Amino acid sequence: MSERSVEPVVTASDISVTHLTPAGEVHALVRASLELYPGELVVLIGPSGAGKTTLLHVLGGIEAASSGSVRVGQRVVTDAAERDLDRARRDDIAFIFQSFGLLDALTAAENVEIPLRIARAEPGARDERVSALLERVGLAGHAGQRPAELSGGQRQRVAIARALAASPRVLLADEPTGQLDSHTAEAMIDLIASVAHDDGVAVLLSTHDPSIVARADRVLEIHDGVLTEQRSVAQPAASG
Repeated sequence: MSERSVEPVVTASDISVTHLTPAGEVHALVRASLELYPGELVVLIGPSGAGKTTLLHVLGGIEAASSGSVRVGQRVVTDAAERDLDRARRDDIAFIFQSFGLLDALTAAENVEIPLRIARAEPGARDERVSALLERVGLAGHAGQRPAELSGGQRQRVAIARALAASPRVLLADEPTGQLDSHTAEAMIDLIASVAHDDGVAVLLSTHDPSIVARADRVLEIHDGVLTEQRSVAQPAASG
């Protein structure tokens, strides 16, 4: 991806997040800038408390930036009205959380269906899309089960299927394998990598797992809110 022929899906410019506390100002992000492109898996690393979750939340419009701007496609996410943020999250941005974020009262199929209902998709189209996604994540036989009846890996697969339901352009994943064993985590990364490389989605994934870092197209590192970029260990060094 050294020579890019496409425009970035996400452009963040000089975004900072400062929290006021009784002890003074805490700088969660310090003038962070990045671009995310279709079809790439970008991994975000850094110690706990470094700003990984804050960065993901600002990019997705969940948390406001103190300064700077984030553009997703043609939409400026920072300082957008709530209605415009809802539209961006509905049409362009999807999240996968470490805690899965599933609704316990709903079945796997009903959880996956949520974004399609929000988008007011036709019932027949919803059913077809949900079935296809559950098949893709290997849960075709578990559509009627609720989260409590599924393993951690199965719940995360439901969360991934739900994230993909509305065909997002950007997938933001915050420690998505943190509660999974190593074998299940590897299967999750295979699935998420296929979302980037096969579906053309721009994926940004935070992790502490070095085996996931090795799968990245690019690696971003953050320390004390300061973001830097390094070449992924999976990529050859550029010649010349």
